[in-house]
Amino acid sequence: MNPGKLNKRITLQCPKSVRDDEGIVTEEWTDVDTVWAAVEPLRGREYFAAAAVNQENTVRFRMRYRRGVTARMRLLYNKRVFDIKSVIDVNERHQEMLLMCQEVNGFGSQDGSSGDGTTA
Repeated sequence: MNPGKLNKRITLQCPKSVRDDEGIVTEEWTDVDTVWAAVEPLRGREYFAAAAVNQENTVRFRMRYRRGVTARMRLLYNKRVFDIKSVIDVNERHQEMLLMCQEVNGFGSQDGSSGDGTTA
């Protein structure tokens, strides 16, 4: 891994269940860490669904190995949100990892929620 290519800052987030005063449980995203990474766009496509144009972008983030990163997490990069679809420990050497991610739509997640427990 060439450390000079890790020139973008990404923030890893994990979901956290929070109970409000009325006892309703919602999911909020909490920052875990901000790290250096390389950003490698892989593909993008537009498609029509429900009379709207939607975009789907797949991006690979390359970073130093960090224990505890899972596909339940997401990451923030350049004011954009990416769901982590797969976590790969390159050669299983615990030195470098690849995060295969999909950019979420403009609402903040692919299911239409804003990612903070509310819906748009």
